[in-house]
Amino acid sequence: MKKHLSMFFLIGCGLALLVLGCNQQQKPAPDTSAADEAAIREADVAWSKFAEAKQLDGHIGYFLEDAVLLTSNEPILAGKEAIRKMVVDMYAMPGFAVKWQPTKVEAARSGDFGYSLGTYELSMNDPKGTPMMDRGKYVAVWKKQADGSWKVAAESFNSDLPVPQPPSR
Repeated sequence: MKKHLSMFFLIGCGLALLVLGCNQQQKPAPDTSAADEAAIREADVAWSKFAEAKQLDGHIGYFLEDAVLLTSNEPILAGKEAIRKMVVDMYAMPGFAVKWQPTKVEAARSGDFGYSLGTYELSMNDPKGTPMMDRGKYVAVWKKQADGSWKVAAESFNSDLPVPQPPSR
């Protein structure tokens, strides 16, 4: 009888420990969103500097392999190579220059995604060689990488300027 009581006692203790262990609340992951937001802002500013300097590999290096780019008057550009081609074509335009700056950055509490909003200025020459200016806004969705760096998963930008109207007849 003592043997059975001992066994029941051990089983009971084991079950009690199991129940207590299951009932303990897991501690939430620490909130790193402020640090993540600072890192995204820093990455966005550095990314702009590569574009200003027309450093193609540095500029393209901020995109994920499967990133998408949504621009005005064009289909979605899917993948880093399609984005690279568009950037090469932009850099080749006479008088081309671009710069941007983030105005708002937020990161998910989960620490894996964030976004930046900002403004840009762009210049190039029209087909007659006359300088043209554009200004607008952008949004970039950033994804944290295993090494802690941030890469762009999706970006979209568009002009603040009105669409030019054809001359009246």
